[in-house]
Amino acid sequence: MTRRVPSISPAVLAACALVVAALLAAFLLLAPTLAKPGESSTETRFVREMIQHHTQAIDMATRIRDRSTDRTLRSLALDIQLSQQEQIGQMRGWLTLWGLPWGGTGMSAEHAAMMGMATPSEVNRLDSGTPAQAEQDFLKLMIRHHQGALAMVQPVLTERVRPEVLALARQINATQAAEIRIMTTMLKSQGAAPLPFPQAGTGQTSMDGMDMGGTDSAGTDAADHSHPAGTSEDHSHP
Repeated sequence: MTRRVPSISPAVLAACALVVAALLAAFLLLAPTLAKPGESSTETRFVREMIQHHTQAIDMATRIRDRSTDRTLRSLALDIQLSQQEQIGQMRGWLTLWGLPWGGTGMSAEHAAMMGMATPSEVNRLDSGTPAQAEQDFLKLMIRHHQGALAMVQPVLTERVRPEVLALARQINATQAAEIRIMTTMLKSQGAAPLPFPQAGTGQTSMDGMDMGGTDSAGTDAADHSHPAGTSEDHSHP
């Protein structure tokens, strides 16, 4: 007896063809994005500048943990230390996979200031004065610093970039916006207000149309306009 071979219906074949066509179209669409980023790519600039930005945040968080006795603040600082150190490792791993050195041009002092980074004197204030004043200074500086990170992720959120870089940008956007709200509440409970966020070319507060974590833009302290700390970058290979 002849064994009958099961046949595939035309409808199933058509459906399979549509799936293959859709996958091919998706591949062709994503192929430019999945190519290794070059030195001038959005991904490379974002990763290198965010490493520079994160490095200062870790430094400030470490300093305040050494001085503060406030359990909530110490816990927040530890979260910043651990999460941003992990993200630095992730970003350096990407640079290695892309065949690029960890170091690069990095942000200039002026650009770093526009992205909320603190000056050396502002960072050093965390080691002086009373612990209570250092805690308040930390909250002010870190709120502004986080606001800068939210500004930095915007190009990545609005351009076609590699999916892993987009995922990190979304994570930073969500996490740091939430931390801004927490720190603003803590700062207001001390009767203080966040520092103003600088606007390019004017030194005024302006991040129109952007969710900056629900902060109050009014500030009580004038910003130090000397060069921000952490604007130099290690140019060595991993």
